[in-house]
Amino acid sequence: MNTMLRKSILGIAGLTAAAGLAAGPLNHAATEAFSSANPIAAVQAEKPDTGKLLPHGAPAGQSHVDLNDEQVGNVKAIIAATKKAGMDERAAVVAIATALQESKLENLGHLGDRNDHDSQGLFQQRPSSGWGTVEQITDPEYSTLAFLKGLKQVDGWQDMPLTKAAQTVQVSAYPDHYAQWEQQAADLVAEHWNA
Repeated sequence: MNTMLRKSILGIAGLTAAAGLAAGPLNHAATEAFSSANPIAAVQAEKPDTGKLLPHGAPAGQSHVDLNDEQVGNVKAIIAATKKAGMDERAAVVAIATALQESKLENLGHLGDRNDHDSQGLFQQRPSSGWGTVEQITDPEYSTLAFLKGLKQVDGWQDMPLTKAAQTVQVSAYPDHYAQWEQQAADLVAEHWNA
């Protein structure tokens, strides 16, 4: 829909500019000013509301990692899967914070001796726990949809602190560690939700 809207506005802008040029030199200056403006910027959607992304505010002790292109691609995949699941920006914040804690947004394969049992992928899901096959859980879309399916089953997840919602799905040995990624996850959703 965004692409159709953008094309419609650009089409109207083109017709307006052409009509201005055809009207003669009196309107030429106004046409130049109009055509030099960026019509795409006018139709870009606003960033999601911070209050919706961080309904409880960001807890103290926030962590941050600089992301490479692969990690940003995984952020975009999580957001796309969240939209596909029909869930909102807050669900994407919970998912991205969880993946930041579990893998720093790296789609990890088996880590040998450093592996937590058979955990793999962005969310460190385990085939032996029923999350899917290795191929499935190392697919960013599949693993995100699997995480979100679990999140949907948590009654009241929308109103609880992020770390409690994430922990209810993940059942981690470190249940409070998800909270440290809430601000970065919210910033990433704000930046990429409408991109």
